[in-house]
Amino acid sequence: MTGLKSFLTASTVAVLIGAGALVVTTVGGSAHTACNSYGECWQTSQRHKEYPSALGIHFYSDSWAKRHRNNPKYQWRDKPSNDRGYYDHGNWHNFDENH
Repeated sequence: MTGLKSFLTASTVAVLIGAGALVVTTVGGSAHTACNSYGECWQTSQRHKEYPSALGIHFYSDSWAKRHRNNPKYQWRDKPSNDRGYYDHGNWHNFDENH
């Protein structure tokens, strides 16, 4: 019985470690790069639906952002602390303020 208890304890620990690794991987891979039609780009954690259609927001992966970081076509804006919003001509607009 002691052997079974040790096996179950070890199995539980292994499952918890594996689940923790999965969570870290998922959270790390959830970033997006948003760019508007003026070439302003910023990091965001999700694709919001409230973006004004006139801005022509497009989303890209982190690998795209790394490849285009030095492209003069894009102006890289600071990642806002609250990414529920968008850049427009260098100004940050929170969705909460606009709705």
